[in-house]
Amino acid sequence: MDKEPVILHCDINNFYASVECVLNPKLKTMPVVVAGNPQMRHGVVLAKNEIAKKRGIKTGHVLWEAKQLCPNLICLPPQHSIYQQYSRQIFEIYTRFTDKVESFGPDECWLDVTDFTHLFGTGEQIANKLRKIVFEETGLTISVGVSFNKYFAKLGSDLKKPNATTIINKNNFKQKIGNLPVNSLIMIGKKTYEKLTKLNIHTINELADADVNLLKQKFGIIGEKLSKIANGTDDTKIASCNTATVTKSVGNGYTTKYDLKSIDEIETLICTISEKVAFRMRQKNVKGKTVHVWLKNWDLTTSSHSQSMCESTNIASEISDFAISMLHKYWKVDTLCLRAIRVSVSSLEQNDTKTQIKMFESKKHNNMQKLDKIIDKMRDKYGYHIIKSAKTVNCDFIDLFEASDENED
Repeated sequence: MDKEPVILHCDINNFYASVECVLNPKLKTMPVVVAGNPQMRHGVVLAKNEIAKKRGIKTGHVLWEAKQLCPNLICLPPQHSIYQQYSRQIFEIYTRFTDKVESFGPDECWLDVTDFTHLFGTGEQIANKLRKIVFEETGLTISVGVSFNKYFAKLGSDLKKPNATTIINKNNFKQKIGNLPVNSLIMIGKKTYEKLTKLNIHTINELADADVNLLKQKFGIIGEKLSKIANGTDDTKIASCNTATVTKSVGNGYTTKYDLKSIDEIETLICTISEKVAFRMRQKNVKGKTVHVWLKNWDLTTSSHSQSMCESTNIASEISDFAISMLHKYWKVDTLCLRAIRVSVSSLEQNDTKTQIKMFESKKHNNMQKLDKIIDKMRDKYGYHIIKSAKTVNCDFIDLFEASDENED
């Protein structure tokens, strides 16, 4: 007879802000937020501590809004490399209890401890042990949901914060979470929620009781999935931490200090972004064929296009040349007034995959490969920003430290 699954969802409380308070204990009695640089137009709250939260500050608030709610607010810039260190340290703690640990962002993980309860105790006991160990070793607190599937475990960790354990089992889930808004479930985003409300489905219990055929008619195959989640019958497995993840695309985005109208500035920024994308692709030992260019206008409208190259590459100049050619092909460049640009490359394959290079392009291609390898060695030794393109030397709209990476795994 199969064991009933024991699934935990662990969520680091107020992650970025909590790390800052651990690094500087004096901040623990002050309202603190971690936010981007307002001068670079990244002035949005990324995280807040409990004190700031009680003042009404929410993630996503623009800084000036947050400061209106709390004039004495402490605003700190993000230190992503430090947060990653804490994230890895806590992930390692989780792996002491099970090899089935699945990340859901830097601050959240699912754990399947079904096969280890005989060693470490019940799901609730393991959750409490984890909370204790994480606090003792990092100074951070976590909230843990314990359930028989991953969706209810995630919902459990959201129900009570900070530093709490919440149990949702087969006997109590309809009473405990049934009357919660249906969009409390992570599968249900804004558009799905709007469609469900039009069907007069507002709570999890109402979704559970809804006709499956109606859901399939309105949502396709995902409709049946929604019904299973609400009824607690979904059995999606937790991935093993030893299972390699496959990167689907590598990209980089940038929001400028001011709107760009000059085509020279726009092309320079695309070159800068493409260089970072290519560098990260080589770090991952991949190359790609499909280039995606995304633009955000001064009025916050967005547009994007994707197109495939003839051959896969991870050479910066080849990616940027292709992205710029797409810019001129799909947009009226003389009418652009850009706030943000993102370039990504997909259709990835391993870098050692053989490709056929055209005869008259092979010498240039090989020379660019050699140049990129030399630059990579310098950046690996001294940091990414030790060297930059001559195009960016006098560009006041580019601060390379403000570019944001993206992986779509």
